[in-house]
Amino acid sequence: MAELVAKVGLKKEPGFLYFLDKGGNVARARMSRVKMRGKSKIEVVAKVGVKKVSGYLYFIDKKGNVSRAKMARGRKSGSGKKKVAKKKVAKRKAAPKRKAAKKKSVKRKAAPKRKVAKKKVAKKRKR
Repeated sequence: MAELVAKVGLKKEPGFLYFLDKGGNVARARMSRVKMRGKSKIEVVAKVGVKKVSGYLYFIDKKGNVSRAKMARGRKSGSGKKKVAKKKVAKRKAAPKRKAAKKKSVKRKAAPKRKVAKKKVAKKRKR
């Protein structure tokens, strides 16, 4: 799985993140917490000078040595997990299109004219 690159035998302190810097040296930085914001100072712990090869992940293992592992690139088909079958969704059949019913034209009889009731004017009585 992982192969040993350089034997360092580093003792790790809690609260620090250990990693390989650009020069291939073992470095550490204080882990970020909620109270402490911003970048922390990076200090070189051991000068190793590891030459990095692309396609490998370099890390400090539990014993404090520099190790590397091949990076996973893509997945091979048929390995590990089974594919979940998709559920078939029953398609609804479309309702047959109905033709719009034609309205029968009905001739309406003209409404009889109403007689307008005349207002009766009350005559003034003379006294």
